[in-house]
Amino acid sequence: MPDEQTQRPRPEPPSEWQNVYGFLEEVRHRPGMWLRDGSLRDLEMILIGYRVALDVHGVEERFDFWPSGPFSAWLARYGRWSALGWAAEIERQVEPGTTPLESFFAFLDEYRAEQREDNDSTAK
Repeated sequence: MPDEQTQRPRPEPPSEWQNVYGFLEEVRHRPGMWLRDGSLRDLEMILIGYRVALDVHGVEERFDFWPSGPFSAWLARYGRWSALGWAAEIERQVEPGTTPLESFFAFLDEYRAEQREDNDSTAK
């Protein structure tokens, strides 16, 4: 039977991440390495720092995770909006038996799937 180490994807160094989603995949696979107690508010702060670093270094990259950005607007369509940002809202409305981090990644997967569908339909 394979042990946990063989089931996990090998960590990628930051130099191999293509964009913010590369970082988020590392968080998904190793949340304890990045987030104290799986805190979405910590993740939101890290992502804000990521965006600031993009600006400081003049890197052009789509970034959807400002507290009032596209990801928050997408969540608001489902009745999940807070002036405190997407992390606070997901933590506030987490489903029983699910962690806030699991909920975030489920929403993220849905959001990205819709983004791909929208991109595919506009490309045709």
